[in-house]
Amino acid sequence: MSGALAISEPGAAQVAEVARVSRGRFHITSPRATMARASAYGVLALVALFFITPLLWLILAAFEPTASIGASVPLVLSFSNFAKVLNWNNTFLPLINSAILSGGTAAITVAASLFAAYPLSRYNMRFRRPFLYTIVFTTGLPITAILVPVYSMFARFNLVDNVPAVILFMTATSLPFGIWLMKGFMDGVPLDLEQAAWVDGATWVQSLRRIVAPLMMPGIVVITIFTFVSQWGNFFVPFILLQSSGKLPASVSIYQFFSQYGQTDYGQLAAFSIIYTLPVVFLWIVLSRFLRGNFTFAGAVKG
Repeated sequence: MSGALAISEPGAAQVAEVARVSRGRFHITSPRATMARASAYGVLALVALFFITPLLWLILAAFEPTASIGASVPLVLSFSNFAKVLNWNNTFLPLINSAILSGGTAAITVAASLFAAYPLSRYNMRFRRPFLYTIVFTTGLPITAILVPVYSMFARFNLVDNVPAVILFMTATSLPFGIWLMKGFMDGVPLDLEQAAWVDGATWVQSLRRIVAPLMMPGIVVITIFTFVSQWGNFFVPFILLQSSGKLPASVSIYQFFSQYGQTDYGQLAAFSIIYTLPVVFLWIVLSRFLRGNFTFAGAVKG
């Protein structure tokens, strides 16, 4: 017995020494883990290169007066491409039209999704699961597959080239995914908070506006940004349903830089593309302050 104890004591000391060294500056990693980490970093660097290369070409071509498909580093920075595209008909009016279409679609989608997701999240309805499956199915339905019957319907009711009608249709295409996301975020808000408000005499509309919506503000911001960005780059819907040049968004008017003879002004196209992305970047900067952290319910529920 004493021999066994004598053998176990050095083993315990060695374990303590290994633990002390592991808590220090020296860490022993296996070659397999190092190889896996290096491979992951290599794949990420390759993916980043594929994303950075077109962006780098876009920036170089925007400041090169005679830019081509093989843009090079300009010797002198020139703003001539920006000066040519910065006018009312080519840039400002299409950007305003894009803001009206995307902003209106995002606002209506968020409001409708909030009220549609509330009963799906708070009440045990009989047809809730089939309804959710239907929403999931509609999120995978391509919009281009239904544009022909939609155009026929718009033409029948004299709604072609009608901006409010186009906004409502774009909202209908964004609602399924918006409702699905909104329900997921709303499920994270404890029901006990609403029940306490109901005891104090609040209605479900008041609890939704004063309790649920403020607590799930990061989720609302995510849905707003996602809807706005997806409709900001929407080409087919306004291209089919809008006909007047004064109502076309920037996603459609960008094709004015492609001539019918196959010639393209790459410098102006790059300059317009940079200006076209600035509103989305500005929207992200403005709304990113609402995304600093997840839902915080610490201390809200005591039980």
